[in-house]
Amino acid sequence: MPHDLPKAYEPGAIEARWAEYWIKEKLFSVPTPPPGETRPVFTMFLPPPNVTGRLHMGHMLNQTQMDIIVRWHRMRGFITLWLPGTDHASISTQMMVERQLASQGKKRQDLGREAFIERVWEWKRHYGGAILEQMKRLGVSVDWDREYFTMDEDLSRAVREVFVRLYGEGLVYRGKYIINWCPRCGTAISDLEVKHEDVPGKLYEIRYLVVGTSEYITVATTRPETMLGDTAVAVNEKDERYKHLHGKKVLLPLMKREIPIITDELANPEFGTGAVKVTPAHDPNDFQAGLRHNLPQIDVMDERARMNQNAGPYAGLDRYEARERIGSARTARRNQRLHDCARQMRTLRHGG
Repeated sequence: MPHDLPKAYEPGAIEARWAEYWIKEKLFSVPTPPPGETRPVFTMFLPPPNVTGRLHMGHMLNQTQMDIIVRWHRMRGFITLWLPGTDHASISTQMMVERQLASQGKKRQDLGREAFIERVWEWKRHYGGAILEQMKRLGVSVDWDREYFTMDEDLSRAVREVFVRLYGEGLVYRGKYIINWCPRCGTAISDLEVKHEDVPGKLYEIRYLVVGTSEYITVATTRPETMLGDTAVAVNEKDERYKHLHGKKVLLPLMKREIPIITDELANPEFGTGAVKVTPAHDPNDFQAGLRHNLPQIDVMDERARMNQNAGPYAGLDRYEARERIGSARTARRNQRLHDCARQMRTLRHGG
């Protein structure tokens, strides 16, 4: 009886069956070569995708290119190992487990460290296989007998060993840097995991009194709460408006702390007033300017984004509450000055 070929290729019916066959028959498993083996060896790691996600087109492209390289070496007679694995993606996994707990009316703090870690492992065992199934369905020619996970004990031990060696050689050290910190999670966030959004805000103009004069220099900021940690005001060296202020000091409003006026490329004469506040502990650009001028770093917030003891009278306030209060305080002082000026003008007018 004749068998008609389908008019269209149906990958769903064909590729899944062959991918399953390849795995069952261990066609790409690579036993450790015996001593004296003379064939050339080619080994490649598959960059481990996160267990919390799903494969996307970038994974498809990346793994297809690697598969071509691996199969080519295998065809050339090399002992070819393509090592698969997955990454723990700790922050993403933590977020998923915390959402699960939130649906049950719980927080990770309610469980404690050990119980929460065990809950994460439970989540990984239950949900972490989804991306592996996608990889198998894709038909990548990896050795599944050697699959690894970045939190496996052997790998964790190797990571600790490397860090200890690097520390001993002075190549790993602890220092102060600007990082992405999540006050809700209580952890650092990598640049890749930060989603930037434009949100409406306010621009606050703040006047700093030049010490020893009656002159003010005005800066603008969207985060007035960080001014409590200012350690300088920067102007551009080429800005003619401020040349007479080079080397002078200003009085930091609210904190009554004298800070220097520095010349730095951080200040753009074409933007705003041409003068900018410098808060090395709370802005990446200010941090670099602080290093250039050896400025102190005054952190005015704690790990929960509440103002700390360095914030003076604003200590204990949430950053947004502090922002509103500082903005209101500046507005109140400005209105008081306007009121005093108006009253003085009325007095002069009546006296005249």
